[in-house]
Amino acid sequence: MKQVFLIHAHKDLGHLNLLVEQLRDDEFSIWVNLDRKSAIDPARLHPAARLVTRRIAVRWGSISQVAATLNSLREIVAAVPAFDKVVFLSAQDFPLLSNGALKRELARVAGRELLETVPIGHAGWPVAFRYQYFHSASRGAAPRLACALANRALRLCRRTRRIPGGMAPYGGSSWWALSRACLLDLLGRIDADPRLLRFFRTVQCPDEMFFQTLVMNSRWRDRVLPNNFRYIQWPEQGARHPKVLDEGDFEAIRTSGAHFCRKLDSNLSANLLPRLIRLKQGA
Repeated sequence: MKQVFLIHAHKDLGHLNLLVEQLRDDEFSIWVNLDRKSAIDPARLHPAARLVTRRIAVRWGSISQVAATLNSLREIVAAVPAFDKVVFLSAQDFPLLSNGALKRELARVAGRELLETVPIGHAGWPVAFRYQYFHSASRGAAPRLACALANRALRLCRRTRRIPGGMAPYGGSSWWALSRACLLDLLGRIDADPRLLRFFRTVQCPDEMFFQTLVMNSRWRDRVLPNNFRYIQWPEQGARHPKVLDEGDFEAIRTSGAHFCRKLDSNLSANLLPRLIRLKQGA
């Protein structure tokens, strides 16, 4: 069955087009959502990719990351009548398997939702403050002041916020692979309950909670395989961004069993990329 690869990009056209070229296949549908504030000229995008038309300016750590993903998903499900999964990628990802091997791996997990997920709380990921209090990613003083005042009121009343519908909070990586049926269900729930997006507008880094929380509080939770098959290196605990991989990381990448690695840069990863291409060709 056809697989859809959704790539969100904001820079490095050279690596973006290399990624598209590596995935180019008759059984793969490749979509690219360009950040509206990106300097990349859409006319220079690889012809094998289809551009998401509803583009927005994305700000790291804000609801705009979730909104951009939802815009992409709505266009994909409307345009592609049948597919197994949407595999959500960053433009700084790179495949480690040949397209044939990637097809076999995705067929092997056809009945699963590939979603790195962990409960949020003392016994899991200790980031409950991200949703229990109001956060603003805006640079404006007024939204930040409003959040500060609301949080002061919560503390004075010894209260914290709760996710709509009494849902238990879950978090994990922003990058996943979810089935068409699961995505249609999620989009329907979001349309039916405007409280969801409204609540997550004031959550810190909602892209690392939104899809995990909705999936794990649904009938799809029993299908979740908590592995997104990505090789990622974090320079230290609590780091905001993963390490840009270089040639010294090759052996760890090769033996990882991952489908993709990130994060790569056409300049900083220049010596690594040829080795990854050879690895992919031999897979």
